[in-house]
Amino acid sequence: MRRFLLGCLLAAPLSVAVAGQDKSDESWTLLEKAARAAHELSYKGIFVYQSGPNTKSVQITHMNYGQGEYARIVMLDGSPREVLSQGNDVVIYSPRHEKVVIEKRHGQNLFPALLPTNLDAIKTSYQVRLGGIERVGGREGQVVFLDPRDRYRYGYKFWTDRENGLLLKAMTTNERNDTLDQISFNQLTLMNTQAMDWFQPTVEHDKPYVMEEQQARLATTAISDEWILAQLPPGFHKVDQVKRMVPGKSMPVNQLMFCDGLASVSLFIEQLSKDAHGKTGRSSQGPTNFYSNVVDGYQIVVVGEVPEATISLIANAVSFKK
Repeated sequence: MRRFLLGCLLAAPLSVAVAGQDKSDESWTLLEKAARAAHELSYKGIFVYQSGPNTKSVQITHMNYGQGEYARIVMLDGSPREVLSQGNDVVIYSPRHEKVVIEKRHGQNLFPALLPTNLDAIKTSYQVRLGGIERVGGREGQVVFLDPRDRYRYGYKFWTDRENGLLLKAMTTNERNDTLDQISFNQLTLMNTQAMDWFQPTVEHDKPYVMEEQQARLATTAISDEWILAQLPPGFHKVDQVKRMVPGKSMPVNQLMFCDGLASVSLFIEQLSKDAHGKTGRSSQGPTNFYSNVVDGYQIVVVGEVPEATISLIANAVSFKK
């Protein structure tokens, strides 16, 4: 009898561990399905973004029927603004005074395509766990939590459509589990058409359309002769680095972009002219933290939807060669 009890005691933790592993695998599978669904499905809906007291409603139309990925995003609140994207090419239409300004940008992950299609990069920085079933926009959503493994990133709560896997809602939380921002569909319809008549801007056709002057991209550099970047926060790596001339500034601005697979941070480094004093200070808005400092005649600015500890660590990782 004693041997039987000992066997049960030793086996119990193993059963719990296996069950926990099964839940973890299921959760990662749901997130992988959500990442794919955002790009592969054709859908139309309205989602609401809320950060503190501010809310914005956005209409999105997305289509992928085998010949490419197309999307049209219309801001429904405030000044009219539309975004058309084809693959990674993004064009923004913004009315300004008596004209409509056209801006070209490189694509980035926008709701509901917030998750990377390859989740391996975030598995070392986040733990996953399965939640319950909650309704979002009239649809049943499976809750999945992403908990940070350290203090250098926020936590996330996702609702994935039980029918098609699409992300229905996303919430960002801090270490106290306070909600920093959230974005959620309140209307969603899957489309079964190949008509493309919707893929065009409708912002004030009576105004002239003009292209915005592009900031000159001077170089893409891996190593700088002016400064050194020490160790980054765990899980973050550099994904891009550019040097540009910015209107109103006499010296070029270096921008470095870092990502942990989900959260992103931008570091700006600008050499100040002799009579410039630069800016210093910290601020935050929802999940976004800002840090400005002047070191050895250089202006440093760090911006990202990450905790203040991450912003500070990246800012303090910059040192300048004498």
